[in-house]
Amino acid sequence: MASLFRERSLGQSKRESTTGASSRFISSSSSGSSAAAAAAATVATMTISSSLPSPFGNLTPTLSAADLRDTAYEIFVAACRTSSGKPLTYIPSNSSSQDRSPSPSPSSLSSSPSMQRSLTSTAASKMKKALGLRSGSNSGSGSKRSEGSPGSGGKGGNKRPLTVGELMRVQMRVSDTTDSRIRRALLRIAAGQVGKRIELMVLPLELLQQFKSSDFTDQQEYEAWQKRNLKILEAGLLLHPHLPLDKSNAAYQRLQRIINGALDRPMETGRNNEAMQALRSVVTSLAARSSDGSLMESCHWADGFPLNLRLYEILLEACFDGNDETSIIEEVDELMELIKKTWGILGINQMLHNLCFSWVLFNRFVATGQVEIDLLCAADSQLAEVAKDVKSTKDPMYSNILSSTLSSILGWAEKRLLAYHDTFNSGNIDLLQSIISLAVSAARILVEDISNEYRRKRRGEVDVARNRVDTYIRSSIRTAFAQIMEKADSSRRASRNQQNPLPVLAILAKDVGELASKEKGFFSPILKQWHPLAAGVAVATLHACYGNELKQFISGITELTPDAVQVLRAADKLEKDLVQIAVEDSVDSDDGGKAIIREMPPYEAEAAIANLIKIWIKARIDRLKEWVDRNLQQEVWNPQANQEGFAPSAVEVLRIIDESLDAYFRLPIPMHPALLPDLMAGLDRCLQYYITKAKSGCGSRNTFIPTMPALTRCTTTTKFQGVWKKKEKPTNSQRRNSQVATMNGDNSFGIPQLCVRINTLHRIRMELEVVEKRIITHLRNSESAQVEDFSNGLGKKFELAPAACLEGVQQLSEALGYKVIFHDLSHLLWDGLYVGEPSSSRIEPLLQELEQNLTVISDTVHERVRTRVVADIMRASFDGFLIVLFAGGPSRAFSRQDSQIIGEDFKSLKDLFWANGDGLPAELINKFSATVRDVLPLFQTDTESLIERFRRLTMETYGSSAKSRLPLPPTSGQWSSTDPNTLLRVLCYRNDEAASKFLKKTYNLPKKL
Repeated sequence: MASLFRERSLGQSKRESTTGASSRFISSSSSGSSAAAAAAATVATMTISSSLPSPFGNLTPTLSAADLRDTAYEIFVAACRTSSGKPLTYIPSNSSSQDRSPSPSPSSLSSSPSMQRSLTSTAASKMKKALGLRSGSNSGSGSKRSEGSPGSGGKGGNKRPLTVGELMRVQMRVSDTTDSRIRRALLRIAAGQVGKRIELMVLPLELLQQFKSSDFTDQQEYEAWQKRNLKILEAGLLLHPHLPLDKSNAAYQRLQRIINGALDRPMETGRNNEAMQALRSVVTSLAARSSDGSLMESCHWADGFPLNLRLYEILLEACFDGNDETSIIEEVDELMELIKKTWGILGINQMLHNLCFSWVLFNRFVATGQVEIDLLCAADSQLAEVAKDVKSTKDPMYSNILSSTLSSILGWAEKRLLAYHDTFNSGNIDLLQSIISLAVSAARILVEDISNEYRRKRRGEVDVARNRVDTYIRSSIRTAFAQIMEKADSSRRASRNQQNPLPVLAILAKDVGELASKEKGFFSPILKQWHPLAAGVAVATLHACYGNELKQFISGITELTPDAVQVLRAADKLEKDLVQIAVEDSVDSDDGGKAIIREMPPYEAEAAIANLIKIWIKARIDRLKEWVDRNLQQEVWNPQANQEGFAPSAVEVLRIIDESLDAYFRLPIPMHPALLPDLMAGLDRCLQYYITKAKSGCGSRNTFIPTMPALTRCTTTTKFQGVWKKKEKPTNSQRRNSQVATMNGDNSFGIPQLCVRINTLHRIRMELEVVEKRIITHLRNSESAQVEDFSNGLGKKFELAPAACLEGVQQLSEALGYKVIFHDLSHLLWDGLYVGEPSSSRIEPLLQELEQNLTVISDTVHERVRTRVVADIMRASFDGFLIVLFAGGPSRAFSRQDSQIIGEDFKSLKDLFWANGDGLPAELINKFSATVRDVLPLFQTDTESLIERFRRLTMETYGSSAKSRLPLPPTSGQWSSTDPNTLLRVLCYRNDEAASKFLKKTYNLPKKL
């Protein structure tokens, strides 16, 4: 970074390195060419090509920058002419004797001692020190002029020291000719008005009085000079007067007419003619006005706002090196001392000087490409003086100028700070701190000392610096976010033709994360000087910006898609990163960062993902249930459909379940274990629904067991009766057939179809175990799974379906057994066995048909459930055998001798299931035949013993109430040798006179139904 004050003496200045050229330029103007003068003005105005609009207000457009520069120089020379002090002359040690006695020149004759003072810079500049600017290392060695510089005669020429006045002329690019003319006029004025102070004169009027056209090289130059002075009078007395002036004022109108006339047709100056007397009269009256209407001794022609400030601004600009525009000259202290002498004419005071100089320093930084940070620091340092001034004045005019100037500075700074991501980078990051400091200084003065709102509040409640920086951070972050949003959108469009392009918000989340990291490491350390939670505010703003986009995205999601999952996962990661930065940034804050965290309401991306997954699960489950309904209606339970003998619909159900689980674990989500129970519960319910539908309508044990007929008694058997009984149709056949009528004519409920249903439920149950193992494998491969997620079975197993399969197999197996015995073989069991004469209607035909059925069933059902199915058929056959014996109706009657036949037939029935050891286990057969073996001895017991046992058991059961009359024991359905109802039924079917008489006498049972 260059220093404002280069490490060189005046003789080593860059200004002097090109002074030869400057001198030639200035000298050329002395030829009298007005074009050359215009060119000089152009150079002066072009030195600062990109300066900001002046905050002091606009002047009439008829006044050019060159006009103002020339007038400012005239005021400077006039103000310095009366300064007192002993002339100082610095003569270089190598100068010859004649150098010490230069011939007098107009400049040396007219200059005041202060203007004649030579420039030594022997001490460090007080101004530089006050502004925090570095001094040159050679400042103590004295200023030296290089050959060919202004004030040096070159090789072999006359040499004379460069004075402060000469320096000012060079700085303001005023030609020798113009300078000599001004000084000559001032000598004449001084001679004509001895002792009169310059503040009591109207300088343009006096100059017009002194010069005529012959004093200029040509008429064009003279006319331009005259017009300039008239326009200055117009600006200072009419357009921008010290005191307000009504346009209807007579003096106002008279001067305006004179000026307009002179601008159209130049007036004759340099003489005390009538025109000049009229001009002097009206100018003097206007310049001497006071607020009460009386005339004052002092003149006010250049101290009205903003003319005075614009002129003073031009003088202050002269403090900068003409050939190194970012540097203030080494002789600034001496030059500034003379510039301040213009205060009386321009109406400037220390407060206005401080404010104006702050603006000049700042404006020069801006105009010279914003490369010299020292200028910015100097402006900031000068604003500290302005802040002190503000506290000591209530002048409304000053307040207006102050507000305008600071607003201009603050506006420029905030234009960059409100989008500092665009303004600053690694190459100019040092500038950020200086601009923030300047902006905060300006804002503090505006808010604390000008703002009425601030005055109404306690000052302790407002932290201007923190509030401003907070605004800069949030604004710049929002701007940067909008830019990366647009960039992400462009990136998405560019990758549209690529396979699986990233969604915009996923790209944006990555870019936002990178922006947050850059903010934390690059900008926040600087911003933290004014805002302790700079990084926290930045990430909270980013969190809100991205959150707004995410909220809109989520509101438009209706189903789970890969894009949606990618975006939500990216959002979740981004949020964790932003919160982490906020927490780290808030460690030392008073509230531990709670305020910042409150600004970051959770995205709840995981909850959004969870909701989408639940919707996804519900859609899958609903489709599966619809499929089950549709396919079960078409299912025919054909045993030939496949080799395994189970339903194709079950194969499809299991396939869909597998696909659903695979699809679920393929979802790129972080919560597979957490939401798996929801999916499992839905699949479990669907399977349970399928199982329920599969067994629905197949009946049960009670569906096929016939209703027991009413009790009757037997008459002594005759051959005729036996023949008649054999031909008699069982009375309850009609009722039994009506109960199973729904089974007839529907092939889906046949014996083979029931076997397929049983196989299907068994297959489902076996497959579910495989599916559960596969789920554990999926969980082990899941990125978010923990050990406990697959170590316990909660939510990872089917709870309803396995139990429903077991229950379904049991129900179907039982239904199959009883259907075979009581429906398919009813013509042999119910309608044939022991009807009429037992010896001629034995069990052999039933066994033959039953064996054929067992063969078909054994070949059809799965071997794992075969034993259960055959066992249920055996149990049904045993129940059927007992019902024939105890509830066979009036068509059956047994004598004691028939007990042998019954015993032999039952043994044959058991042997069928034992199958010489190839059938059911003997233990199982014995278990199910226990009841039959218990009651068969009753059929060979004599009638008297049966009656006696019946009485005893009935009285034991009913107690004293059975002494007068034996009650009729109810049918329990549990046959037993100790059950009164079982004994009663043996007596009912006993083909014996004693039994018949007992039943007639005791219960008055009929012989027929």
